[in-house]
Amino acid sequence: MTETPAPPPPGGPAPGPAPFQRMAVDSRPAERPQRPAKPAARRPFRLFGGFLRSLAILAAAGLLAAGVAGYGLYRQLAADLPDYRWLADYSPPQMSRIYAADSRLMAELAHERRVFVPIEAIPRRLQQAFISAEDQNFESHAGLDPAAILRAVVTNLQNYGSGRRMIGASTITQQVAKNMLVGSDRTVLRKAREALLALRIEQALPKSRILEIYLNEIFLGAQAYGVAAAAQAYFNKALDELTLSEMAFLAALPKAPNNYNPLRFPEAARARRDWVIERMLEDRAITAEEAAAARAEPLVARPTRRPEMLPVGQYFTEEVRRELLSRFGQEQTQGGGLVVRTSLDPGLQAAADAALRRALLDFDRRRGGWRGPVARIAHGPTEWLPALEATPRPPGALPEWRHAVVLELREREARVAWFERAHARAPAEPRTGTLLLEDLGWARPLTPGANPQQPQRLGAPPRRMADVVQPGDVVLIEPGAPPAPVAAAPGARAQPVALRADRVQLRQLPEVEGAVVALDPHTGRVLAMSGGWSFERSWFNRATQALRQPGSSFKPFVYVPALEAGIPPNQRFLDADVEVMIGNQVWRPQNSDGRTMGYVSMRRAMELSRNLATVRIAQEVGMDRVSETAARFGVIDNMPRFMAMSLGAGETTVLRQAAAYAAFVNGGRRVEPTLIDSVQDQRGRVIWRASARSCQGCDAGPEGGPPRLTDNRRQIVDPIVAYQMTSILQGAVERGTGTRAREGLNRPVAGKTGTTNDFMDAWFVGFTPDVVIAVWIGYDEPRTLQRAGEQGVEVTGGRLAAPVFREVLAAALQGSPPVPFRAPPGVALVRITHDTGQTILEAFRPGTENAAVAPGEWGAGGGPANPGAAARVDSGLGGLY
Repeated sequence: MTETPAPPPPGGPAPGPAPFQRMAVDSRPAERPQRPAKPAARRPFRLFGGFLRSLAILAAAGLLAAGVAGYGLYRQLAADLPDYRWLADYSPPQMSRIYAADSRLMAELAHERRVFVPIEAIPRRLQQAFISAEDQNFESHAGLDPAAILRAVVTNLQNYGSGRRMIGASTITQQVAKNMLVGSDRTVLRKAREALLALRIEQALPKSRILEIYLNEIFLGAQAYGVAAAAQAYFNKALDELTLSEMAFLAALPKAPNNYNPLRFPEAARARRDWVIERMLEDRAITAEEAAAARAEPLVARPTRRPEMLPVGQYFTEEVRRELLSRFGQEQTQGGGLVVRTSLDPGLQAAADAALRRALLDFDRRRGGWRGPVARIAHGPTEWLPALEATPRPPGALPEWRHAVVLELREREARVAWFERAHARAPAEPRTGTLLLEDLGWARPLTPGANPQQPQRLGAPPRRMADVVQPGDVVLIEPGAPPAPVAAAPGARAQPVALRADRVQLRQLPEVEGAVVALDPHTGRVLAMSGGWSFERSWFNRATQALRQPGSSFKPFVYVPALEAGIPPNQRFLDADVEVMIGNQVWRPQNSDGRTMGYVSMRRAMELSRNLATVRIAQEVGMDRVSETAARFGVIDNMPRFMAMSLGAGETTVLRQAAAYAAFVNGGRRVEPTLIDSVQDQRGRVIWRASARSCQGCDAGPEGGPPRLTDNRRQIVDPIVAYQMTSILQGAVERGTGTRAREGLNRPVAGKTGTTNDFMDAWFVGFTPDVVIAVWIGYDEPRTLQRAGEQGVEVTGGRLAAPVFREVLAAALQGSPPVPFRAPPGVALVRITHDTGQTILEAFRPGTENAAVAPGEWGAGGGPANPGAAARVDSGLGGLY
C-alpha cells in the first residue's frame, strides 16, 4: 500500500513521485489531516502564436534589408545618373538657313533636319492638347504622378493574360528624361533611373522649359521630330495656322505615330484625334461647342514638300558658308538654327550668270575650236540606251543640254539619240534629232602650239559630217535651240534659216573661265557674284580666290595720287618712248598699238589707256605714292614699288577691284564688301549685323526728333578727287576703250578696260551712281586668249568683258530712270576744249582751274627716275588697254 506524499513546503519545488519505502509505525498521537494544495496552472499550447511572431520578425528584418538594399541601389543610381542640369541651356541641333535679299531660300546647312520653336511661339492650345493627352496633371505633379501609376497598375493587373499591351504612367517629365538622358530600354532599372531623374529635373527646371524640350524633341512620325516639323510634315502649315482638330491629331501621335498616320489609317487617326478632343474637354481647355466643331472637321493630310531653293547663286552661297564657318564655327553654323539674311539679288544674279555664260560660250565657239566627244559607247539599235544611261553627265552641262549618242552619219547631217524623263523617277523615253553640217562651221579642229604658252591654231571649217563626229560618239546637244546667226556678206540680204522640228545644236563645255561681281557702292552689299562657268564643275570662286593681273584697270590708282597732288585733269603728259633702268637692264614699255601720240592730257591718256603717258605720271608722283594708294583703296596690299606695277602687273581679285572702284562714286569712302546683312539665332535675336553705322536717336521716342545715321566708313580720298576720277572714267566709256559698255543704255556710265600682256586677262570695271560691276575673263592656267594669226584687239577687255558688263548693268537698272553722277560741294566745273576738239565740262579742285602748265614741264623727257620705281623685264607684266 502506498501513501500520498506530503505536500511540499510553501514556496518549495514540487517533488516528483517518491520511490517505494518500508513504512515505520509512529507512536506519537495522530494529527488532523491537511487538505492538499492546488497544483499551479499550466499555459495552454498555442499552435500559431510563435509562427506569426517569427513571421513578423522576419518581415521586419526583410524590410530592413530591403531598405538597406534600396538605399544602396539609390546611391548607385544617383551616382550613375547623367548630368541633367545642361537641359536648362539645351538647344537641339537644328538647320541653319540662308536667305536672299527677297527672303527666298538659298540653302540649308544642317547635320539633322530639325525645327526648334521656343515655348512662347507654340500656341497655348497645342500645349494643352499634349498635356491632356499625355499628362493631365503635368502642371501640379513633381515629376511622378502617383494616381496615374496606381491606375496603370490596376489596369495592367486586369488585362494580365489577355494579350493586351501594358499601359504606362510616364509623365511628360519622365519622357523628357527618357528621350534626352537615359534611353528607351524596356528594363526596370531604366525605369527607376527615369523616375529619379524626373524628380530632379522638376526641381531644376520650370514647367515651361520642360514642356518646351518635350514638344521640340518628341518623335511624331513622318521623319518629324517636334511639333513644328510635324505640322509641316502632315499639314504643310506653321504652328499658328493649325486648327484645333489638327492640334488634337498631333497630340494623338506620341503613343504610336505609325499606327495613326492619316494617309494609311484614316479611321484610327480620326478616332485617336477625337479621344484627345474629349480629354481636352474634360480638362476644360475647350468648350463643348469647340469640341463638337473639331470632331466634325475632316482630317485631311497635306504632306509638305521640301522648300524650293534658288537655282542661282551657288558661288555666292558657298562664300557665305565659308564666312559663317570662320565667324561662328562649324557646330553653330550647321546646328545652331541660324537665320542668315544676305544681300543677294536673285534677278540680278540670274542675269550675271546668263551674261557670263553667253560670253564664255561665244568665245569658245569663235576661238575654242572642237575638242571632240565626251565619250564613246556602243551604238547598236538595242545597245545605245543602257550604254548612254550608264555614261555620266558631264559636270557643268547646262540644264537644257542633253548628252546624246551619234547613231547614223551622212554627208551633211547626223542622227543623234538621247533620253528624256518627265521627272526624276519617270522611265527614260528615247528621243532622236538631227545635227546639220551648216550649224557646225565653228567646230574646227585644233592644232596645239609648241608649248602651253603659245596660242593654238584653228584648222579649216569642216566639209563633211565625218570631220566632226563618228557613230558611237557621245556629245552634248541642245534640243530646240535656234542656230547661231550667220553674218551676211556686205550689201547682201540675210537668208532666212530653215527650221526643222528635229534640229539640234552641238554644244561643248568652254575651257575659258570668268567672274562677275556687282555691288552697291554706298553700302558695300554684294548684289551678285558669279565665280565661273558652273559651280558643279568647279567650286573655285574666281571672283574672290583667283589672283589675277588687273592690267590697265589698275591705272586709276596711278592717276589718283596725281590728282591729289594738285595736277589738273587737263595737264598734258608726253606719250612717247620711255626707258627705265633696272640695274643693268632697261625696261621699255610700249603702247598697245605700238604708236605714240606726243603730248596728251591726263584725261585723254586714261580714255585711250596710253601706257607711256601713265608711266610718266607714275614717275612724277613716285611709286611709293602709287603703292600707298593701292593699299588705301584695298586693291593690292604691300604692293612692290616696281614701275611695271603702274601698268597693272600686280595681282588682285575681282571683288577687290569692284570695292575699290566704289570709292570713286560714293564720295571717297572705303568700301568693305559684305555678303551677309544679318544673322539671327534660333530665337530670332540678331547676333551679328554687317552695318557699322551708328544711329543717334533711334531708341528715343517721337519727342526726340528724327534719328541721325552716322557713316563710320573711312574717308580714303578727297570727295573732289573721287569725282574728278569718276568724270575721267566716264570719258573712257564715252570716247575711249570702253564704248561698248554703254551701248543702248542711254545713261551716265563710267569705267575702265583692262588687258594684260600677251592677252591673258580681259577686264572691265565700271559703275553708275548706284551699282559697281567688275568682269574678268581668262583661263585658270594663265595663257593667251589670242589665236595664232588673230588680231589682238578681238580679245581685249573692251571686246570680251565690256559687253558682259553692259548686260548685267541693263538688268540691274531695268525700269529705273537715268541718274547723273553727283558732284560734291566745292568742285569747280569749267568748260574746256577736249583733245578731240569737243567742249566738255571738266572737274577741277578749287584753285587749279588755271594750273595746267605748258607741255614739257610735267614728265618731259621721261621724268626723274624714282629710286624705288624699278620694274621686272617680263613679257607677262604691264597693261595694254
